[in-house]
Amino acid sequence: MDVTTLRILATLLCFATFLGILAWAYSHRNRARFDEDARIPFQQD
Repeated sequence: MDVTTLRILATLLCFATFLGILAWAYSHRNRARFDEDARIPFQQD
């Protein structure tokens, strides 16, 4: 393996990680929790 191949693999790994985080953030399973967390700054004591 040369340096160029390692750079390509690192780029693909980072892109796959990005897509995984994106899928996790927009999954319907997490929507209720994220909606609740988004309202925290507007709640009063």
